[in-house]
Amino acid sequence: MNAKARGRFITFEGIDGAGKSTQIALLADALRARGREVLRTREPGGTELGEKLRELLLGTDMHPDTEAMLMFAARREHIAAVIEPALAAGAWVLSDRFSDATHAYQVGGHGLAAARCDALEAWVHPGFAPDLTFLFDIPPESAAARLAAAETAPDRFEREQRDFFTRVRTAYLDRARREPARFRILDATREAKTIAAAITASIDEKAWQ
Repeated sequence: MNAKARGRFITFEGIDGAGKSTQIALLADALRARGREVLRTREPGGTELGEKLRELLLGTDMHPDTEAMLMFAARREHIAAVIEPALAAGAWVLSDRFSDATHAYQVGGHGLAAARCDALEAWVHPGFAPDLTFLFDIPPESAAARLAAAETAPDRFEREQRDFFTRVRTAYLDRARREPARFRILDATREAKTIAAAITASIDEKAWQ
């Protein structure tokens, strides 16, 4: 019997309010309709420990260094307990955020030294990166309007000022331009069905078996 082919790791990135969750659900349904096994997950989180750390990270003020280390601690557990086993079993893993988010939010937004983030990434997952990353690009004012319309209690990141999200957006775009083979930048202001079609087209371009 042939060994099962390794799955694919696809991440969804962007500032809060960009519409990632909707598109993750749509892609998961589309892939399952094609016979793929799909695992949806998120960061910080994805494991019992990760969800506990998520609660701390989203609800407790802390130093940017502490924030980054906790993010990567949750990520190490996530990779070891969830992502790698699922990929090895042939599943397609769709994650709402991964290490690009730390570079955008902690480095770009909160001013963490980029070298520290690079060092943590090299320690926690050396040589391991998503197969494809969708960056949902949206002006901060549009994202803020969406969050306000949702009428849910904002976490401490969502309560940040507009200039914070401008820095995060810039950091995301800079990272995407440095890795054009992995990133697909999507205009997140478009209709959901248009974005979903662009995502499906990007998957098809890869011609993955």
